[in-house]
Amino acid sequence: MPKLQAPSKEASALLPPFITLAEQAIYVPRTTDEFAQARHAILSCNTLGFDTESKPIFSIHQIDTGPHLVQLASTEAAWLLQLHHRQALELAREVLASVALRKVGFGLDNDKQSLPRRLGVELANIVDLDRSFKRQGYGSSVGVRAAVALVLGQSFRKSKKTTTSNWAAQELSPAQLRYAANDAYAPAVIYAELAQWEAKQPPVSAPKRARSPE
Repeated sequence: MPKLQAPSKEASALLPPFITLAEQAIYVPRTTDEFAQARHAILSCNTLGFDTESKPIFSIHQIDTGPHLVQLASTEAAWLLQLHHRQALELAREVLASVALRKVGFGLDNDKQSLPRRLGVELANIVDLDRSFKRQGYGSSVGVRAAVALVLGQSFRKSKKTTTSNWAAQELSPAQLRYAANDAYAPAVIYAELAQWEAKQPPVSAPKRARSPE
């Protein structure tokens, strides 16, 4: 059975724009009080959108020290944890190792390898949403852009310039903050709508078995 085709980048661009988080709902904790507030808010959630960012490597001689940023989001807010802060590192460890907290995102295979090394803990209750779309008959890597188009009917756009910016910077730019927050926020929103969307999809046909020669 041929795989279903996810919307192309060109087709997605024709849809209404993705409704992004308001800037006042994006938190970058830096003080002890801000980390305490972030921890309380994060641990009160059942499900969090999840992503990471790393400083890009442009030479084979560079050492990969990432990820440098962990993004977590509910359907109402996002928290950006810059891992050069000791308290950010501790909070990221607690959240990502928590069995009680579900963390959802796209294309998480690399994170499952790099984060345990960076954080010193094993990840728990990590859900790669690409698997959900694969069960519906799509390819193995639908990705957040196509998923937003399929489930929300919206266009999720990314800036290539921001994608390859310095995520290890001590101070992130407003463009970086918006980009990083919405990379975690989009999976949270998709997950909240996913069951309803899946219920509307036609049944997936089981692959036909080859007949044994008589």
